[in-house]
Amino acid sequence: MVKGNEQVKHNELVLKTCLLAGKIMMQSGAETYRVEDTISRMALACDYPDTHSYSTPTGIIVSLEGENPTRLVRINTRSTDLEKVARVNQISRQLTSGDITISDAFQRLKSLEKENLSFPIFVQILAAAIASASFLIMFKGTWLDFFPAFFIGGFGFTSFYFIDHFTKVKFFAEFMASFIIGLLSFFIVQFEIGHEIDKIIIGSVMPLVPGLLITNAVRDLMVGHFVSGLSKGAEALLTAFAIGAGVAIVFAFTM
Repeated sequence: MVKGNEQVKHNELVLKTCLLAGKIMMQSGAETYRVEDTISRMALACDYPDTHSYSTPTGIIVSLEGENPTRLVRINTRSTDLEKVARVNQISRQLTSGDITISDAFQRLKSLEKENLSFPIFVQILAAAIASASFLIMFKGTWLDFFPAFFIGGFGFTSFYFIDHFTKVKFFAEFMASFIIGLLSFFIVQFEIGHEIDKIIIGSVMPLVPGLLITNAVRDLMVGHFVSGLSKGAEALLTAFAIGAGVAIVFAFTM
């Protein structure tokens, strides 16, 4: 009886560990096939060779073999944090090689889930500003618009960050950020500080473009994860629509 209870607790721990690993990876922007592969490898390391998992951008279902129950975890938020994806993979490899136990893996994943590995906000804003100015040059913009794109891109990303933080509505934040970028670009050209409004706007909105999301959507579709691929594609399409609509409204009322 005691042995049976211990087995049930062990099964529950394996299930919770696999679900937590998949949840952190999916929330951090990992591909669907990578999430399912990590779950299978961790379960196999615990002597469950016939484990099944089904992952989507909004939820993960894991079932161990035999009479063990199936568990579901919901994914409410998604961002890009490749450092967390790498750390989950590292924990998975350590569990697979026998360097740590399933209890150690669970505790490390719980600690990792609470950690904030993002760069400070001022570093993110500076990176967005540099990326905006660099994209302007890459799109054959003039060097005279380098600093206008630098400041507008940085201000646009700052707007997106704080609007998203307070409203918790990502698409609205992207719409308002692109609207602000379009408006600032219009005025900066009107006052002859900038010269090519189209190049300034294109460079400044690039930090908002969901490049990783589009890449993962195509990758998921190519390997047959149609539900995840279409979901991520729809999310990327809505983001692109929000960015385009914000800029279009500025052009509609000023041009």
